[in-house]
Amino acid sequence: MALHAVQGNSLVRQAMDAVHGFIRDQGLRVGDTLPGEAHFAGQLGVSRAVMREAFGGLAALRLIDVGNGRRARVAAIDGSVMATSLDHAIGTAQISVLEVWEVRRTLEARTAELAAVNRSDAEAAEIVALADSIERDIDDMAAITRHDIAFHRAIARAAGNALLTQIIQSFGPLMQIAVPAAWRTRKTAAEQQAIIRQHQQLAAAIMDRDAARAAHCMHGHFDASVASTLANTDA
Repeated sequence: MALHAVQGNSLVRQAMDAVHGFIRDQGLRVGDTLPGEAHFAGQLGVSRAVMREAFGGLAALRLIDVGNGRRARVAAIDGSVMATSLDHAIGTAQISVLEVWEVRRTLEARTAELAAVNRSDAEAAEIVALADSIERDIDDMAAITRHDIAFHRAIARAAGNALLTQIIQSFGPLMQIAVPAAWRTRKTAAEQQAIIRQHQQLAAAIMDRDAARAAHCMHGHFDASVASTLANTDA
């Protein structure tokens, strides 16, 4: 079929949609190879330049993987795309940090429940170890931030829901700022130990396969760690 430029929908955009449709209609899966740019250019009646841009756009969206000297392949879902969009939305005041935290609290409480039910022994051990690592590196904010982000991502993986895992991963860039901000509101050793205990109690609930307690602990974690941070922002 030949493509024709229409207002608001360029040839490149149409070509991207056509390739995306081909992937869906052919039932391709992650890692499967795609026909080359020349094939699609001939099928769609557009130039190689148009298809080159279309492939580049799909690669930027992480829908396909392209590399020098090899054919394009179907890409795996990638939370970094959502992270970029989320960061842009916050940076341009389309959504507030408070709105992000409200969504995150809801999702992470459910994720904790699922992790308690679905986690493997290895995943539970990793979650416990990450909670303990926060206490071990209490004087190293960079390490705390790294452990805290890894802690939430490990819980998401243990939940066994690929979409939840990618959504939680997309919060990573925001957590790079939020975690240190939350810790700065905890100025005494007792306040810092309270945060550590929250992480460890959540990890223990997941280890014990107690879904209700895991969700309760996650809600408590947000009440204590996030509310104080938002109180010190304009969000």
